[in-house]
Amino acid sequence: MNTIELKNVSKIYNNKVTAMDNVSLKLTEGEFIAVMGQSGSGKSTLLQITGLLDSCTSGEVIINGENVSKLDKNKLADVRMKSLGFVFQAFHLNSHLKVYENIMVPMLINSEFKNKAEMKQRAEELVATVGLSHRIDHYPSELSGGEQQRVAIARALANNPDFILADEPTGNLDSKNELMIFEELKKLTKSGKGVLVVSHNDAVIDFADTICIMKDGVLEEK
Repeated sequence: MNTIELKNVSKIYNNKVTAMDNVSLKLTEGEFIAVMGQSGSGKSTLLQITGLLDSCTSGEVIINGENVSKLDKNKLADVRMKSLGFVFQAFHLNSHLKVYENIMVPMLINSEFKNKAEMKQRAEELVATVGLSHRIDHYPSELSGGEQQRVAIARALANNPDFILADEPTGNLDSKNELMIFEELKKLTKSGKGVLVVSHNDAVIDFADTICIMKDGVLEEK
């Protein structure tokens, strides 16, 4: 079974600011965990460390049985590419690329794709998964905020990762589109993905299997 596990992880900045304090968390395939908390509580730091975008001061990060805490940059990048997909509050779509081209971007560094035709076929499958086949040739500026975030979710799935990590994925959306994005993320668990969402939006409560609260760097299950 695919898992991400944080074991007694702490993160201290400049030897004095504790962003995470002895945090332990386990995410398994098919599970939706939401981490909630106020701004500055440490929840984004938790997601960055889980996603190997930042390193911990102490403790261990274990992904699919491998302690990745001490890997070098190249090996970390390889784990991120194969195992992790990211969705952020800002959609980070390239305004000069069409929908399917944005989805293809992560595939460009994946040697498993032999050519652009394979990449486009994968992009077409993913855009259908998020219900946007009718928008496949559109540019981001021609899409609503909710549609742009669905493209971002499709892009996060490009390399078929085991886990999706989402940092305030509905922060720029209205209430209708908030629910749509949480529904899309919940659907991913049905296909075996583990989903970790960091959010201050109470709407996530109706979709998560487990709710955790982050306060002053300490994580507690609700």
